[in-house]
Amino acid sequence: MSSTKFIKNKEDFICAHCGTKVKGTGYTNHCPNCLWSRHVDNSPGDRKALCQAMMEPLGLIIKKDWVIIHKCQKCGKIIKNKAADNDNRQELITLSKKIIPNIS
Repeated sequence: MSSTKFIKNKEDFICAHCGTKVKGTGYTNHCPNCLWSRHVDNSPGDRKALCQAMMEPLGLIIKKDWVIIHKCQKCGKIIKNKAADNDNRQELITLSKKIIPNIS
């Protein structure tokens, strides 16, 4: 059984999708340039996922916060991630125009 308590991990990484060098804040869970992510967590921040595949940004939900919907390209897991202040605004706008498939 996995814990749902957030675990803060301040890690820098190179985006496996676009090659951007990303400086982690402890809350960084996707590349701020291309918005792609990697399936590394079972629970936020635990780094225990065995999958490790790339997670495609499918779309954007805009309510109180902007939330990016990511889907793992290997196992199909759907994860919602809050957009960060330093995210590429043009990429967020492009995502906002996409129709998000049924993710329930």
